[in-house]
Amino acid sequence: MKKTNFPEGFLWGGATAANQIEGGLHEGNKGLNIADVLPGGKERLNILQSPGFNFEIDREKYRYPNHEAIDFYHRYKEDIALFAEMGFKVFRMSIAWTRIFPNGTELEANEEGLAFYDRVFEELHRHDIEPVVTISHYEMPLNLVKEYGGWRNREVVTFFERYVNAIFERYKDKVKYWMTFNEINSGFIMPIQGLGFSIQKEEDLYQPTFQAFHHQFVASSIAVKACHEIIPDAKIGCMILYAPVYPYNSDPENVMFALQEERMFNNFCADVQVRGEYPAFIKRYFKENNIEVEMQDGDLDLIREGTVDYIGLSYYMSRTEKREKTKNESSQGNLIGGVKNPFLKASDWGWEIDPVGLRISLNQLYDRYQVPLFVVENGLGAYDIPEEDGSINDDYRIDFLRNHIKAMEEAIVDGVDLMGYTSWGCIDLVSASSGEFSKRYGYIYVDRQDDGSGTLERKRKKSFFWYKDVIASNGEKL
Repeated sequence: MKKTNFPEGFLWGGATAANQIEGGLHEGNKGLNIADVLPGGKERLNILQSPGFNFEIDREKYRYPNHEAIDFYHRYKEDIALFAEMGFKVFRMSIAWTRIFPNGTELEANEEGLAFYDRVFEELHRHDIEPVVTISHYEMPLNLVKEYGGWRNREVVTFFERYVNAIFERYKDKVKYWMTFNEINSGFIMPIQGLGFSIQKEEDLYQPTFQAFHHQFVASSIAVKACHEIIPDAKIGCMILYAPVYPYNSDPENVMFALQEERMFNNFCADVQVRGEYPAFIKRYFKENNIEVEMQDGDLDLIREGTVDYIGLSYYMSRTEKREKTKNESSQGNLIGGVKNPFLKASDWGWEIDPVGLRISLNQLYDRYQVPLFVVENGLGAYDIPEEDGSINDDYRIDFLRNHIKAMEEAIVDGVDLMGYTSWGCIDLVSASSGEFSKRYGYIYVDRQDDGSGTLERKRKKSFFWYKDVIASNGEKL
């Protein structure tokens, strides 16, 4: 076997989000959040990307798989034991804001919610697993959406500050790794989940979007400063959805268009959170599109002072762009759009598979920012069909992950400072984009189907044992 290039202490693990695994809809005095009103099934993506969603639950029309999810709320000990069996060094999870502040506006934190995460963190530590905690992962309190308009409203910054101070004080001895907003730049394509509002037909898309981003930048900087003060030895990062943008061909017009798309989607939010200032290209964009972002005195100083320690990123796919494209050329499955890349195959859901794109992404990010990177999401959503004997032979997932891990290793040899890797959906969960159980990512199969049937029994897939060997060999045995 070859000698591994992964550094000693590399943070191997898996990733989830509270709204996709916990369930326990009203238990422990939990309030409703955005995810709780998003229906399951193929209608979800259309809702996320179309105007006019009313943030109401309609049980006669839809199913709501997030309400029970995979019942991690009651089964966390069983699941953490399985993570430990694989050898996880870290487990990326999120805290549900509405377990701590059910409506988002309370003056005092909810003790039942705080105690639940105490138990989870203690169980992780009992198995020598460090939690990596996302503070806000697509689950803004529904009350802040309905009564305040989501992140468009400056008041939400104050509510968020109260939330982060509560969790930093409570968990300062239990959590070393934090991230502020999950895939913050996803607000461009899914403002409901990321920014807490649905674009209405009469609204201009970009004015409220950039105003909401600004409030999140301010809130992120407040969180970074608070974390450094309350937990001096902790690390806190941003988290972006990264997809390198390839020009369709060498036509300079297409190259320039791809560059503009890449800077806007991949770099804008990271520039502000890592470099501490709005980039020049966005200032030109604001001027040419008559966008005026309201800022309070001191906001830019705060953003400059509250830069993150590292960049967390999700990587699922690349994106290919051309300035002039027809409907037939579009890559329909890719969440972030683009045109079909003739050199790439796609997953069951149409997401183009591009391991080399991960190496490209890591090099691009490290060249631009020179801060540690952490791949906190990467995985293959696929239909997993159990064999007659109950086994799940997901060789396609192993191939996908192996090739992406090889790409990470190449990036490390290139000189990239890479902290760790937490593959997405280490246990089957509710898909964020489609609200389906059948879109499975995990090393652990959960017996729950899209129609709500199933026992919730956990089963180890073939990839479970493969990933266990990967971790034990620190990436040497792939």
